[in-house]
Amino acid sequence: MEVEDPLREPRGKRQRPWLAAPFARAGGVPRILATYVIAAIAGYVAVRVSLPLPWMLGPFFACGAISAVGGRLAFLPMGREMGQVAIGIGVGMRFTPAILAAMLALLPAMVIATLYVIAFTMVAALIFRRLAAVDTTTAFFATAAGGVADMAIVAQEQGGNPNAVAIVHALRVSSVVSLVPILAVMFGTPGQIDVPYAEANANPLLLMLTLLAGYLVAVALKPTPLPNPWLVGPIFLGLFLGASGILSLAIPPLLIIAAQIAIGTWLGCQFKREVIVTLPRVAAAGLVVSLFMISAAALGALVLSGTTGLPYTTGFLALAPAAVTEMVLTAQYMHLDAELVTGFHIMRIAIVSSTILAVFGFYVKLTGGKLESRL
Repeated sequence: MEVEDPLREPRGKRQRPWLAAPFARAGGVPRILATYVIAAIAGYVAVRVSLPLPWMLGPFFACGAISAVGGRLAFLPMGREMGQVAIGIGVGMRFTPAILAAMLALLPAMVIATLYVIAFTMVAALIFRRLAAVDTTTAFFATAAGGVADMAIVAQEQGGNPNAVAIVHALRVSSVVSLVPILAVMFGTPGQIDVPYAEANANPLLLMLTLLAGYLVAVALKPTPLPNPWLVGPIFLGLFLGASGILSLAIPPLLIIAAQIAIGTWLGCQFKREVIVTLPRVAAAGLVVSLFMISAAALGALVLSGTTGLPYTTGFLALAPAAVTEMVLTAQYMHLDAELVTGFHIMRIAIVSSTILAVFGFYVKLTGGKLESRL
């Protein structure tokens, strides 16, 4: 008599092909399609009402609202990452020797700007600790200008509450993404930098090969400590190809729109109702400190603009305490120098990620905080 393997699926049920497994885990193809239909409609509506970055902010607001009230949405596996690859290649290709020379001249300003960001995030930690009634460790890593996954992991290792850290980082990114582009367009002055697309449209095969190379570079960088390899890796690749003269390529507008929809949809889907209601005081305090950090960036941009001669809006986007991809997109949308904005953010990422524990130790000594979690 045949004995069935208890680990095998019951008879009568077909095993999913390996290619369908990621879509099943994401919520199923129909739900994914429905989500992107909603996102595309929201993007079109945002275009009609002249919302800045409509193809990103439209899906972000629509999907965020649906997720926040408990709606079940699903995003395409690797959709956000592939969107970042396309944007990263496009930004990297625009680095010329002249731009690199200008960035080299601004290197001291980039370092000082990063130290300023670290300083106002430490002040935000003091505010957040009092408002949310959390411990020193949780407060510091919840407001640090690093990646959400990295900060949550390090916070847990240091005795903090990773859930609180993740909630605040999600609110910070969402606040920056939703407010900074609108503020920049409303009160900033557009630039005059245009991006040529003719060559990209004439070389679809070359474009596909370059995007594939960007994807492979990002995959290769994933095991490294480099934050956000899906954006930074393709930027480095595009920089190398463009500045060396090996290849000159731009990303066509339709692909940029698709990338924005993918990123906006992913961001909106992060607003899980069950996560927000779990720690309501933490969420409310996180929103307050997010607004504080945006205000600090706006104030610091005045000094940065006055001392370097950069346009105020460029300085504001460069000092934004999160969302490098979205700030670069905003700079491109306003025809500003997206490469300089990228340079400031890469400098911030590099310094913050490499000094976070040293800065944390300094913060603990400065505040006399204790390292045990109270949540």
